[in-house]
Amino acid sequence: MNANEIDYQIYGEEMQYVEIELDPQEAVVAEAGSFMMMDTDIKMDTIFGDGSNQDTGVLGKLFSAGKRLLTGESLFMTVFLNIGQGKKQVSFASPYPGKIIPIDLTEFRGKFICQKDAFLCAAKGVSVGIEFSKKLGRGLFGGEGFIMQKLEGDGMAFVHAGGTTAKKTLAAGEVLKVDTGCIIGFTQDVDYDIEFVGGIKNTVFGGEGLFYATLRGPGTVYIQSLPFSRLAGRVLASIPRGGKQKGEGSILGGLGDLLDGDNRF
Repeated sequence: MNANEIDYQIYGEEMQYVEIELDPQEAVVAEAGSFMMMDTDIKMDTIFGDGSNQDTGVLGKLFSAGKRLLTGESLFMTVFLNIGQGKKQVSFASPYPGKIIPIDLTEFRGKFICQKDAFLCAAKGVSVGIEFSKKLGRGLFGGEGFIMQKLEGDGMAFVHAGGTTAKKTLAAGEVLKVDTGCIIGFTQDVDYDIEFVGGIKNTVFGGEGLFYATLRGPGTVYIQSLPFSRLAGRVLASIPRGGKQKGEGSILGGLGDLLDGDNRF
């Protein structure tokens, strides 16, 4: 195997973290900002790209890092290497409420395609690259744009998703229709396209957007119930304007604020 073989344990329910156990000289690569805690004798190092081609020279490193810019990620990633004598642990946390999903790339013939911000960490040796959409409609209206992430190799990778997750195994020709933002990722054999919802009432009053994704099997698809974009939209919508509270949480609304002593005008 090219990637390090790592053991892991996922903890928590709504706000999960993954604890990875490293043997001596084993390493894991992670997105900047996902680190939570680690044992002593683990060395942390910042690198260009994903660390899968660090011996290919300067051009290889720059190309690997440049691919990450196209997905909206940082040029740099962080490698955590066990330089001690025994087993050591390092943990990484999900950035928002949801689930962490372990992906064994050997089960998916060495490749998994996911949304741009889903990747959390992986065994060193796993390549984190880009997957271009070959369909114009998918690129323009798919919610993920022309570019998604692809994880390649023969090791373990971990992706995170919002809310509750669902795993669907599609038979050949079987179609699953999904909100475009709810896709976490899918295997390489799945055909992904965008379909217009249709109908004047659906378009104007449906509130679900103009397009949804169609995923055609065979293959495996992972779905999330709460995309971060949807969560962020609700949070922004609830922010009081002009510093005034909305009175949420009380049947009396704004009158409740007055009764509570908040009588600012």
